[in-house]
Amino acid sequence: MREYLPVLIVGGIIGMFALVFLIAYLVARRKNVLENRERNMPDSEIIRRLLAYAKPYKWQFVLVFFVMLLSIGYEVISPLLVGHIEETVVGDFEMSYLLTVVGGYVGILLVSLVCTYIQAMVLQKVGQKILSAMREDVFTHIESLSHAQLNDIPVGKLVTRVSNDPNAISFMFTNIIVTLAKNVMVIFGVLAAMLMLNYMLTLMVLCFVPFVVLFTIIFRKFSRSVHLRVNDATTDLNTYLSENLSGIKITQIFNQEQRKMSDFLQRSRTLQRAKRSRMFVFGIFQPMVYMLYISSVLCLLYLGGKGYIGNWTVFGQTVSSGIIVSFYMYISKFFNPIQQLAEQFDMLQRSFAAAEKIFTVMDMVPEVVDTPNARELTDIKGEIEFKDVWFAYNPGEWVLKGVSFHISPRQTVAFVGSTGSGKSTILSLICRNYDIQKGQILIDGVDIKDIKIASLRKHFGQMLQDVFLFSGSIRSNIVLREEFPEEDVKKACEYVNADKFIYRLDNGLDEVVRERGNNFSAGQRQLLSFARTLLHKPAVMILDEATANIDTETELLIQDSLEKMKNIGTMLIVAHRLSTIQHADNIILLSHGEILEQGTHQELLKQKGRYYNLYTLQYNKEQLQRA
Repeated sequence: MREYLPVLIVGGIIGMFALVFLIAYLVARRKNVLENRERNMPDSEIIRRLLAYAKPYKWQFVLVFFVMLLSIGYEVISPLLVGHIEETVVGDFEMSYLLTVVGGYVGILLVSLVCTYIQAMVLQKVGQKILSAMREDVFTHIESLSHAQLNDIPVGKLVTRVSNDPNAISFMFTNIIVTLAKNVMVIFGVLAAMLMLNYMLTLMVLCFVPFVVLFTIIFRKFSRSVHLRVNDATTDLNTYLSENLSGIKITQIFNQEQRKMSDFLQRSRTLQRAKRSRMFVFGIFQPMVYMLYISSVLCLLYLGGKGYIGNWTVFGQTVSSGIIVSFYMYISKFFNPIQQLAEQFDMLQRSFAAAEKIFTVMDMVPEVVDTPNARELTDIKGEIEFKDVWFAYNPGEWVLKGVSFHISPRQTVAFVGSTGSGKSTILSLICRNYDIQKGQILIDGVDIKDIKIASLRKHFGQMLQDVFLFSGSIRSNIVLREEFPEEDVKKACEYVNADKFIYRLDNGLDEVVRERGNNFSAGQRQLLSFARTLLHKPAVMILDEATANIDTETELLIQDSLEKMKNIGTMLIVAHRLSTIQHADNIILLSHGEILEQGTHQELLKQKGRYYNLYTLQYNKEQLQRA
């Protein structure tokens, strides 16, 4: 029994480590160190939905599976060949036979390398296609969400869903699943080869497996917690960056750089601590598995070497030098996949977590959708009617209360009133950015809910106070990726007076537009939005404070453009400066979501009501400013 004492000592040490880790795990659970958040979507549902993306490439995966089987052959056979080579060298040495065995080993190795290359190339191509398909689906679905839904989701979180999360899923298809399957087959293949070679030594190696399983279970519990913390911290940092980089000018204006930097560092340190915790968990698990591997090798060398040198049986079976060499290689090939299995399973869970976040966004049901019988409108006249419309962004907080009015085709109608009176809301409802709670909105006598959303919005041109320009060129911002003749683009620019500044630029229509158009003034951006709107020939034009915050010279150009554009179709204007809407066909004065007055400029002045008071107040203020 004394010859097995070192083995028992090794077992005792490993058992002590296992007991310590088990106690630490139980204490951590009792103190709620681990987060109890689990994914809400079951793995089976995630797998089913992910397989839908993999299904078009099923034959590529079948090819990878068969190629993988060939490479597994190398993992299983190579230790036997090396052991056989060792016995050939120390036994009856024949060079020709040795060269034959070595040649066989090299041949198997080359086949394995070729198979690995083919596998990697096929999987990378498939993974990139799946990645692109998923990103397109997520992006398209985000575009279908209503304004209210988009307002509830931070932009940084949406960016993470479209950019970062699909990467984890692509990695799952290109690496994790195939490697996971390969490692499982390698473990069983190696185990079968070891049993055939020497079943007693194999049983000795298997004694270490329960400890690997125990360490893996504990590792999974801790790793899931730290991965959740890393993901949450990353999303929080992305959201913060997206918001604050967009508003960095406000930060500079109010001299808040130091405070924003402090907030950024705080979030960065939170991410740093989360990643450090993840490194700590991996830093403990990997050495423990390596300790088990080394312990099994030491036991093999001790028992096998003692039996071979002393010419006695180990657990009742004889041991040769070739068996020792083969088992040494097999133990490495047995424990490496086991260690990788734990890590890959954890990465698989991370991929599932990323998939759930993506599917959570994709499961958001758009609040504004086409009705089953919605129809296409090829052309509209521009007649608009509100019938007792009630609307609230939040339940019970009515923004519009029983609003009713009628707009004839090609009329110019202005909406005025104090901030929060419902002016901009009316414009959003006409385009069906939101759905009303009560009442009816008609376009050419047709309820807008009976019109396809894309068809409805195609006939509207919106010119807002804060004009958004995309990175690119002036031309690309006017045509918006559609094909228009060069002559039409130039005519649109000339019609709205945008040519006055465009052709003073070095590159004209091809002048570079930086992010959000920050290399152009507010007035220039507004003129470009007019040209963009005019080129797409809308039947109804919407201007929401389009002349606010613009210098006098540019305002004159814009006013001239507006006069020309009145002849194109129905025009709806929201304005605070009443002097800019004097020539409107109808002016609707709103207050707290209700219509107080409506009529032409002169009619409303004669009534000497709220409009008269507002106009008089603004007029006197302008006279004082001029004086």
